[in-house]
Amino acid sequence: MSHSTVALYRSICLAALCSLLLTACSSMPKGLSATGPVRAADDVDFFYDQTYREGDGDEVINQEVMDEILAMIDSAETLVVLDMFLYNDFAGDTAFRPLSDELTAALIRAKERHPDMPVVLITDPFNTIYGGMESPYFDRLEAAGVDVVITNLAKLPASNRTWTTLWTVCCRFLGNSTRGGWLPNPVGPGKVTLRSYLHLLNFRANHRKTLVVNNGSEWHALVTSMNPHDASSRHDNNAVTFTGPAALDLLQTERAAALMSGYDAAEFWPEAPTSSELNDDADFRLQVLTEGAIETGLLTMIDSSEAGDRIDLEMFYLASRPVIKALIRAHERGVELRVMLDPNRDAFGREKNGIPNRQAAWDLHEEGITVRWCATEGEQCHRKWIRLDRANGETQVIAGSANFTRRNLHNLNMETSVLLTVRSDHPEVIAMRDDFDRSWSNPDDTVFSLDYAEFSDHSRWRYGMYRFMEATGMSTF
Repeated sequence: MSHSTVALYRSICLAALCSLLLTACSSMPKGLSATGPVRAADDVDFFYDQTYREGDGDEVINQEVMDEILAMIDSAETLVVLDMFLYNDFAGDTAFRPLSDELTAALIRAKERHPDMPVVLITDPFNTIYGGMESPYFDRLEAAGVDVVITNLAKLPASNRTWTTLWTVCCRFLGNSTRGGWLPNPVGPGKVTLRSYLHLLNFRANHRKTLVVNNGSEWHALVTSMNPHDASSRHDNNAVTFTGPAALDLLQTERAAALMSGYDAAEFWPEAPTSSELNDDADFRLQVLTEGAIETGLLTMIDSSEAGDRIDLEMFYLASRPVIKALIRAHERGVELRVMLDPNRDAFGREKNGIPNRQAAWDLHEEGITVRWCATEGEQCHRKWIRLDRANGETQVIAGSANFTRRNLHNLNMETSVLLTVRSDHPEVIAMRDDFDRSWSNPDDTVFSLDYAEFSDHSRWRYGMYRFMEATGMSTF
């Protein structure tokens, strides 16, 4: 072997080693993984989307989340900042509602009503297949003066570390183009480049779903599990809205996302108040949590539960080993648990294999925890919340964008949730509890949920696949 060949091999190995060290040591950029102060929150409301079947098989679709988003945007007078993960009409041939078009029209109306008002959309590059195709919605927004900020995912830690190490060496600097695509679009019509697929395999994402507006007299915020994605318009989702200083805390987390992605105008957004005095008369205490701070708050809440308390959980993806172990420990302490999971069989016309929920459910079922499945028929049970009703009359809720997986909780994806504390007999909590009870028990011959046996999967092969995928990041969950 010639000296030049040896030198080339050494250079390649050195580059790969440097890439591995960089991906292994990277951390969340400044301002992310935020733990907001505990604040007294005003005007806290919960909103729900749900699809279910009557006893005769007729489908019923109830939706509240998008209607609230549109109303908030219509009320804005000085600022709109929207951060949404999926914002497209991919695979939307059988969509119930054109969510992406409705949202685009609302943002344009807001800009037309108040031409000097900043209207900002922060979103994930998946909506352009990582630069491999144009988005007609983003083109319309930009033509109307709306600022569209594509998240710079390269600044996030590596989720799929094995691939990202290779991609950083071989492909990161190749860029992408909307022209010259020759491979099928993985989620819709048309062709995309090989570079789109190579980028996709990093499995990085800005998975946040938030909205902050100022209506001239107050700050109003929303955190949700819903995507303005047409093919997702029949999904079950949840949202929380609130006003007051906590809304400005949420705005600071979006400032960090915007600045990370090169949107310097975010420097001029208002700051949150530094004082966080709690008003004893306030019904709710609220804390904004992002990225890894969600996991910290979640594990602290579960581990603080005691015998006589109850935990209800409704989740699209449950895979996190620390969370599953915390739930099992709570059960062993005498906490009553009810866990409702999506069966992970439906993905926009494609059938999935049930990973990871059926395997996580097996872990819980083996320990005596009651698990039921959302009764989905094409749609997804896309909600992401957990509620702890304490025996002392206090309730805590964590709700937002984060699935309970390694990628969503361990400082990899960008995520936003809120931690709420309130008395257990508050009307909003009673309504939330009633909603879950109805889904759990299927009253009046309605079909909201199914027994564990309907989708139980005790295959050790698929269980091993789940554990490998969760540990390595070589998965989409």
